[in-house]
Amino acid sequence: MDYGLTQEQQILRTAAREFLEAECPTSLVREVEGSSEGHSPDLWRKISGLGWLGISLPEQYGGTGGSLTDQTVLFEEIGRALTPGPLLVSSVLAAHIVLNAGSDRQKDSLLPGIITGDLVLTLARGEKLETASADGGLTLSGESPFVPHSGLADRIICATRPAIGAWPDTTLVIVDSQDERMTKTPMESIANYPQYLLEFDDVTISGDSVLGVIAEGQWALDLAVQRATVIQCAETLGRAQKVLEMVVEYANNRVAFGRPIGTFQAVQHRCADLRVAVDGGRMLTYQAAWKLDQGLLAGDEVSMAKAQTGSMSRMATEAGHSIFAGISFTVEHDMQLYSARAKIAESNLGDTGYHLDRLAI
Repeated sequence: MDYGLTQEQQILRTAAREFLEAECPTSLVREVEGSSEGHSPDLWRKISGLGWLGISLPEQYGGTGGSLTDQTVLFEEIGRALTPGPLLVSSVLAAHIVLNAGSDRQKDSLLPGIITGDLVLTLARGEKLETASADGGLTLSGESPFVPHSGLADRIICATRPAIGAWPDTTLVIVDSQDERMTKTPMESIANYPQYLLEFDDVTISGDSVLGVIAEGQWALDLAVQRATVIQCAETLGRAQKVLEMVVEYANNRVAFGRPIGTFQAVQHRCADLRVAVDGGRMLTYQAAWKLDQGLLAGDEVSMAKAQTGSMSRMATEAGHSIFAGISFTVEHDMQLYSARAKIAESNLGDTGYHLDRLAI
């Protein structure tokens, strides 16, 4: 594979960075962090107007038909700017579940709205979500914690397991976020990240609300999760790259003992180690994206990328707080914005330990 970006991807990266530097300063990130939804409607409208929500979705639904690598380039910049909102869960994870498993009618109904930003979807999954047959249809019961942006979502895709004695595989169903038999409870989280505990009390699922075939949804979920994991790695890369640039600039300008602290070998080693980690994470992330673009099996490459970017994000956090020192632990300093989101991202879609264990099996 060629690790170099195409001319179009370079233009995309430059345009995205310029847009986000102007429209998503850290002041906006702080403002959104203080809100209950974790979302800026104005920024969301501008992002959807640029076509970013459909960058990897087919043109027939209003997307641009780009590759996963194109989307990876874009989400590096989204991560770099700490861009808030349900971009990952709606336009990547949920959208590709619909694309993989949905019927033609479901795709026509859902994907155009996701691409324009008028429709937000999220994903709920967990061992306590069960579907059972009832009166020719299905009912959904149980609970799912840590569901991101479900307070904002219009629809919720639920990855359910069968009730005892029923089907052997995952069933994917869609639930309206306003269903009276579902309750949402906000959960405490780092950086006020919007996540909820969802509880379902025999929610009726019509045949039109089943994505694909009953008990045959795991493959569609797995493919979408792989793509979303690569994009999560890209976001993490963008944040770590920005932290690296911040600490190098600070080390070159901060004077202690009559000289810039960047001249001290211990500080240089911190910066150099982080640079190596970032470059390694980028190589693995783009390798995973390329293999998925080629239609090749990429489970190991995705796990290697997620494990590397997870450890890299911890290294970036430690280096940033060490070099900036005490001031970086205050809420007024931008470093804590990056470290909080690094922790959230590391846990999302499997943490470092999970992916290392997966590689070892």
